[in-house]
Amino acid sequence: MRVLICGGGVIGASIAYFLSFRGVRATVIERTGVACAASGKSGGFLALDWCDDSPVEALARRSFALHGELAATMDADWGYRRLDTLNVIASACRDVGSYRRLESPDWLDGNAAVHAQLGTPETTAQIDPAAFTKSMMRAAMAQGAELLIGNVTGLAFSDDGATVRGALVNGKEVAGDAVVITMGPWSVLASQWLPLPAVYGMKGHSLIFRYEPTLIPHALFVELESETGAITSPEVIPRTDGTTYVCGHSSEALLPVDPAHVVPDDGGCEELRAMTAQFAPELGQAEVLASQACYRPIVQDGLPLIGAIPGIAGAFVATGHSVWGMLNGPATGEAMAELIVDGATRSVDISPFDPARLAPLDASEVQADG
Repeated sequence: MRVLICGGGVIGASIAYFLSFRGVRATVIERTGVACAASGKSGGFLALDWCDDSPVEALARRSFALHGELAATMDADWGYRRLDTLNVIASACRDVGSYRRLESPDWLDGNAAVHAQLGTPETTAQIDPAAFTKSMMRAAMAQGAELLIGNVTGLAFSDDGATVRGALVNGKEVAGDAVVITMGPWSVLASQWLPLPAVYGMKGHSLIFRYEPTLIPHALFVELESETGAITSPEVIPRTDGTTYVCGHSSEALLPVDPAHVVPDDGGCEELRAMTAQFAPELGQAEVLASQACYRPIVQDGLPLIGAIPGIAGAFVATGHSVWGMLNGPATGEAMAELIVDGATRSVDISPFDPARLAPLDASEVQADG
């Protein structure tokens, strides 16, 4: 059995990993490079219970456990560690000391107040997302998976159009017994070939500073009030390699067709750096190693699309994880491998994410920036 996986992000790499350990020949087809988009530019923050009381709860809890198992058993280092997570209140225009409930890390501005503990080492963790995704891909390849660099321009079908038989890569057919669409926000392009619901891209900016906090590291979720009273929500995640990741500036810029053409909006990263300096001056003044942007895949109802595509045998999709793609990559990969090989999942129930729950997008509505 050969499965073609269209997209080399964390979802595609995780599916390839779990399929390869089931003895299935998996081929990941990637246009630009493994972890070239959100899977390489996200924060890599993991949470056990932040999706509780939602349809994503079981998927997230299973995946959080898998992250720990993979870190303990694979011979690779992607910066996995458990850590405390804090909610910080900061303002450029008023004293927020009344919000202080806990002691602040010494690298924060004196007026910044730690309002709550959002997570402990038992419930929150982090990884380097690019390193994790590439490690999963390498492990899959060590078990026989393949990486094919090329642009998926369409799919090949049986004469009656009811069964997928492969993908068109740079115009040439590559045969496969099943095809999985895992192209993140670019999965919208597959709506031209398959009855898929709409997938959108939400653009986010991030900075990587050469900065390592003293003492115990904390992930910070900040509520920052500007001088005009506007509220923004920067996220700060120190990493094990002596860098600190900061994100929190979003936009609705049109998704470019080629992931290689994703660049920060004019002034977007500069604004994020200025925001950082308001609540963590030392961090905001540190050397910036990367100024970057990526698009998170989202679906109309906020839930991912995971499962078989209705009406087309051998066609599957796994995308739309929004901000939780890195967290939920392993469990999605495990469940998709079970679904493709066994016809059903046993590790987690994916029925809430059935693509058939939403109407397919009209192919004429597909829009992206050329």
